[in-house]
Amino acid sequence: MLNTLRTIVQEVSAASDLRAALQIIVQRVRDAMKTDVCSVYLFDQEQSEYTLSATEGLNPSAVGVVKMAQSAGLVGQVGLREEPINLEDAAAHPKFLYIKATGEERYHSFLGVPIIHHRQILGVMVVQQKKRRRFDEPEEAFLVTMSAQLAGVIAHAEATGSLLVTPNSPRKTARFQGTAGASGVAIGEAVVAAPPADLGAVPDRQHDDLDAELALLDRALEAVREEMKATAAKLSELLPVEEQALFDVYLSMLDDNALGLEIRNQIRTGSWAPGALRYVIDEHVRNFEKMEDAYLRERAADVKDLGRRVLSYLQKEDKNSITYPDNTVLVSEELTPAMLADVPHEQLSGLVSVQGSGNSHAAILARALGIPTVMGAVDLPFLKLSGNQLIVDGNLGLVYSTPSTELLEHYQVVVEEEQEFTEGLEAISGLPCLTPDNYRIPLWVNTGLMTDTVRSLDRGAEGVGLYRTEVPFLLRERFPSELEQEKIYRHQLEAFAPRPVTMRTLDIGGDKSLSYFPIKEDNPFLGWRGIRVTLDHPEIFLVQVRAMLKASVGLDNLRIMLPMITSVFEVEEAMHLIHRAHTEVLSEGLPVVMPPVGVMVEVPAAVYQVRELAKQVDFLSIGSNDLTQYLLAVDRNNPRVANLYNSFHPAVLQAVQKIIDDTHKEGKTVSICGELAGDPAAAILLMAMGVDMLSMSATNLLKVKWTLRRITMEKAKDILAEVLTMDNAQVIRSSLELALCSEGLGKVLGIKSRRFSQ
Repeated sequence: MLNTLRTIVQEVSAASDLRAALQIIVQRVRDAMKTDVCSVYLFDQEQSEYTLSATEGLNPSAVGVVKMAQSAGLVGQVGLREEPINLEDAAAHPKFLYIKATGEERYHSFLGVPIIHHRQILGVMVVQQKKRRRFDEPEEAFLVTMSAQLAGVIAHAEATGSLLVTPNSPRKTARFQGTAGASGVAIGEAVVAAPPADLGAVPDRQHDDLDAELALLDRALEAVREEMKATAAKLSELLPVEEQALFDVYLSMLDDNALGLEIRNQIRTGSWAPGALRYVIDEHVRNFEKMEDAYLRERAADVKDLGRRVLSYLQKEDKNSITYPDNTVLVSEELTPAMLADVPHEQLSGLVSVQGSGNSHAAILARALGIPTVMGAVDLPFLKLSGNQLIVDGNLGLVYSTPSTELLEHYQVVVEEEQEFTEGLEAISGLPCLTPDNYRIPLWVNTGLMTDTVRSLDRGAEGVGLYRTEVPFLLRERFPSELEQEKIYRHQLEAFAPRPVTMRTLDIGGDKSLSYFPIKEDNPFLGWRGIRVTLDHPEIFLVQVRAMLKASVGLDNLRIMLPMITSVFEVEEAMHLIHRAHTEVLSEGLPVVMPPVGVMVEVPAAVYQVRELAKQVDFLSIGSNDLTQYLLAVDRNNPRVANLYNSFHPAVLQAVQKIIDDTHKEGKTVSICGELAGDPAAAILLMAMGVDMLSMSATNLLKVKWTLRRITMEKAKDILAEVLTMDNAQVIRSSLELALCSEGLGKVLGIKSRRFSQ
């Protein structure tokens, strides 16, 4: 059964559309189980009914015609119970429903299993047999496994708009949950970006010019042939004759009568050259991998290698021919800054990445540019989305594919209102953040790129609460030198002077890795990251601190902040190195003032040592993203548990209040620089808690300022007192939204978007 399952999965993966995939499944499952009938009934959520969508054994003319209500018959019972039903005599069951059109009166044995994806019932798979018998456990397990495979196929079909039970069926909207990367809403056309020479990431796309695609393929094949010949000649004196023969095999595989011909034929069906190449290579790889002979199985690697070589040449020529629509939504398995750079900024509406997190460099850049972004949309069938209309809800981390007219109209209103509201905020950029009852709270920004800096100053930022020094490290293929770092930091300090700039020391590890300094761990968020790395490598830490100090000469607006602190000992060790770096810079004759030093409170251990830590440093800053993650034991980059990650959780709010209170007892200031600070609703609570300053992305600064300028400190404290009595994060969020709406502040929260999605 295992080999059969593997074979079926491979065939289904290669199917051209859902209809073909369903037919493959019903045929192969019926044969594998040696039964008389296999059928698939798909469930329509809007109509609350099942439709016979594929069958092998029942009347084929019933496909697309036979429909049943949600609770009707045995199929309906399988769906309602969300578990298999296995019967020896189906007709004897009280819920049995006889439908003449299917011709199923001859079959007695019945086994039905639900097809479920993300807790939603998508359909039911059924096998039947004339002979009266109960299907055994291995058979039931096999069918359950097949239904799980089919669930993903159906979900993908929904996303691409190909889930059409009948040719006239309306397209369905598919919704995918990711994590918010950059706030805002975008509506546009999907353009799928593939990384260089990655066959698995080549999207499906139709060509416009057959002759041009064939010519492109010919040039790529010829380039690879020449490359092979050159390599063979170069190694001719180093390799034995039998090894040299491998190059001849490669050349013959590229021949016009071999792979070359198959790729051309696939192009003639309408596919663009890279997609045709991927299809043919995948077919050959599957065939080789099914072979019993170990030597022949290994040839799959040779075919893959050839495919990558040809693809690299196709991509070189194709890169210059890509046209981007005016409302491009760039989609990729893993977005990179280079991909963003390829799209003209004025044509880039939104971004979607299957992998990555809100802390990915692409997400940081997106926030700096103000482009609505969703990261970590792991179930998105990105290869099949080219040309599809998408809605990107960066506020909630949602992506909608093939949206309905109603959904489009709703989000179009959201986009227009958001744009109108944002433009109106420019008027308050030069005003202080002062509540109606004259409570003043400074608003700072989180930066990492110079684009952040320009936007921050335009919006009236009063300082930098978090400068991510890892960004220059991520942009290079080696550690930047002390002089390079000094120039980068000087530019940042000068831009904001005399405003303070808080530079966090190198914070790598977790989901931020350097290609030239890889950290491979089973659990990176509980591993070697932040201050742990730099204390283990004082040579990196000292170079960075010296660069910061030198950059601050004559400006004196530098503040240094230490990440991932879990103990007083770490602070003492870091302070020793900072003072040493300060002494070294002074010895060079530079008049450097010792800057204020602070620590980030982002792990539970630090929460309970705030007073001890505050005695060691000048200020504290709360990193709400990691603090939430560690308090709730939820990976904040994992969309599968996104519903559990919530900074409004009572434990998080109580921890933040404790940090603020304990810091003030030691006479020190405390800021918050996580995403919580940039949420206008959360900002009200944080202000009421007594935080000394809020630091956020420049994109959110004016929204927060607009909100706080319209609510009194007295009212904020009333709201805080009320939510601190609540024990549910969702209730807290809803209560906050209700309170803001009653104050006339609802439009800053994107309430319309939120409520429609729920």
